[in-house]
Amino acid sequence: MQALTAEESAAVQAHVAECEICRAELAAAAGDLALVALSAEQQPLPEGARERFLSRVAEDAKQAEHQVKLAKIIPFNPAAVGKVSVWAPRVAVAALLIIAAGLSWEVKHLDERLRQETATLRRMASQNARAQAVVDALTAPAAQRVLLTAVKTPPAPTGRAVYLPSTGALVFQGNNLASLPADKTYELWVIPANGSAPIPAGLFRPDAAGNAGVVLPELPKGVPAKAFGVTVEKASGSDTPTTPILLAGAAPTAGE
Repeated sequence: MQALTAEESAAVQAHVAECEICRAELAAAAGDLALVALSAEQQPLPEGARERFLSRVAEDAKQAEHQVKLAKIIPFNPAAVGKVSVWAPRVAVAALLIIAAGLSWEVKHLDERLRQETATLRRMASQNARAQAVVDALTAPAAQRVLLTAVKTPPAPTGRAVYLPSTGALVFQGNNLASLPADKTYELWVIPANGSAPIPAGLFRPDAAGNAGVVLPELPKGVPAKAFGVTVEKASGSDTPTTPILLAGAAPTAGE
């Protein structure tokens, strides 16, 4: 490119004469430049190009010289490299051991979670199977359905009354009544609908089977009844009911 001074050109030619590598590179570059010159339109060298090129070459030379000085100041230390080369495998092995330990813990943790999830799924499957078995048993047409009650439980005492207010006629039938001492008796009561005091409607004692009755006792006529009741009184009876009331029933109103 004719960008060197005479002294620089002489120095380059002297080096190229001794260096086979540089001589080959220079020949290749010359050939490439020749091809470029033949293919490109000839243009004059821009003003200042040579100075900029030489300045860049000088700057590169200064950087290379600075690197050489640094290399002299910080000499190569084979011992230090040897120490690094000795410790490097050990550090790598230690790092691999740490990574392996972490992976081992993670694998154990995941395995434990897998066992827990598997146990949960098995438990849920067992519960679902049991629930399905219950549903099948309850809905099966061939299933036997039985109602169980207490064995040998005495039936509850009951009483039925038929009352005609206009005439005062009353018929009462009691069943499953408990036996009483000799000084006690059952007494039937009519509870008037007008709120007046209960009216005694007869004394009775049950037979061995617990049955007893009161038929047409002397009662006032024209007294509508609100309810009927049975109490335990002294043998001679009482003018007012004694609590507790053992049997009680409300009388239906007109139209019921």
